[in-house]
Amino acid sequence: MRSIWNGAISFGLVSIPIKLVNATESHSISFRQIHVTDGGRVRYRKVCELDGEEVPPAEIGKGYEEADGSIIPITEEDLARLPIATAKTIEIVSFVPADEIDPLQMDAAYYLAANGATAAKPYTLLREALKRSRRVAIAKYALRGRERLGMLRVVDDVIAMHGLLWPDEIRAPEGVAPEASVSVREAELDLADALMATLGEVEMASLHDDYRDAVEAMIAAKAGGAFEPAEAVVEPAGGQVIDLMAALENSVRAARASRGADEGGEGGTEAEVTPIRRGAAAAAPKPVGGKKSTAGAAAGRKTASAAKKTAAKSTAKSASAASSASSAKAGGKKSTSAATKSASTARKSTSTATKSASAARKSTSTAAKSASAAAKKSDAAKKAAPRKRSSA
Repeated sequence: MRSIWNGAISFGLVSIPIKLVNATESHSISFRQIHVTDGGRVRYRKVCELDGEEVPPAEIGKGYEEADGSIIPITEEDLARLPIATAKTIEIVSFVPADEIDPLQMDAAYYLAANGATAAKPYTLLREALKRSRRVAIAKYALRGRERLGMLRVVDDVIAMHGLLWPDEIRAPEGVAPEASVSVREAELDLADALMATLGEVEMASLHDDYRDAVEAMIAAKAGGAFEPAEAVVEPAGGQVIDLMAALENSVRAARASRGADEGGEGGTEAEVTPIRRGAAAAAPKPVGGKKSTAGAAAGRKTASAAKKTAAKSTAKSASAASSASSAKAGGKKSTSAATKSASTARKSTSTATKSASAARKSTSTAAKSASAAAKKSDAAKKAAPRKRSSA
């Protein structure tokens, strides 16, 4: 690879001769400007404003324009004589943990190659020191007419340098965040976590520029005269209100389905989606004393049934009305006592099951009414008994 700058790395009393090599390259497709009517290429000509003549690159220099429009010529020799230590030196000023560097400061990247056999030993020393300390070096250097900030780190067995923007070149994000106050629910965060877990990690080497591939295919088709443009399907955007929860749930399901298809159906166990019941009332807690109150209500119902049977017997057997009446009274007292006990049991369970206790009290009231009806019928039978004897 061709070097674009020669100099040295300096930290303390150690100096390492190096060559600066571009670590990145652009694969963007370049276009020329043309005259639309005839396809002729449009070129840029550098013309002197004073004589109107085109100037060749060898005669083009630098100059600083003053406020009044006058130009002060600046030569490469003038820049080389500036009294700065970084003119031909990458001067390391500190070693810091890598996470202290804000990614917003990252700029161009370069490889630093050892320049000559004498540079191999100090180069290796610095590389291994950076590896063991797990730190990066912050340095200052001059390139293309200005002093810059850099970060040195180890990539494989090579020292790489990332150009950094100066701290005052990073703009504060004022007015960028949403102005409205928005709250995010835990359920939404859980779904977002599930989506991230489902998508998982990706091999960076597998990513490529789909747009460039499409442009290259279009150029090849047009060159062969067989290009047929197709309309791109553009989804309508803007003005739509979406259900964020539903969108997240659908995204997780789609991601899981996609990963399952990509991995032959063996994947897709990274995350589980639990449908969230929105707008539904929470299930009512089960009463703690439900069994006791149910037993009380059943006892009340049994008491009412017994009272009805006693009343029926007293009416059918009119000959033994007196004895039946006394038995009915005793039965009524007993049923009333049983109903009272059931009501007492139901009231005790009121603290844990109000509805069950209310049902028990209603059944108890029914039993009491049945007992009262039985007593009245027995009195009627008592009065009817003498008349039957006289007729006999």
